Amino acid sequence: MVVGKIRKVGNSLVITVPREEAEALELHEGDLVTVDIRKAELRPVLRPGLPPLAEESWERNKEGYRYLAGR
Repeated sequence: MVVGKIRKVGNSLVITVPREEAEALELHEGDLVTVDIRKAELRPVLRPGLPPLAEESWERNKEGYRYLAGR
């Protein structure tokens, strides 16, 4: 899946295609392409070592986290 950004050019909306994707598909200005448009929802991806650290922090500080969440 490719995520592009919409911007306004004149009276039109334009979707940018990342250079790496354009090169991989050998796309050039003026080429016709098909586009399946859906609004993207980007979510951060946690590094593999982060969830265990969060669990450890929770165990050490759960009362403090609960106090903060209650505010």
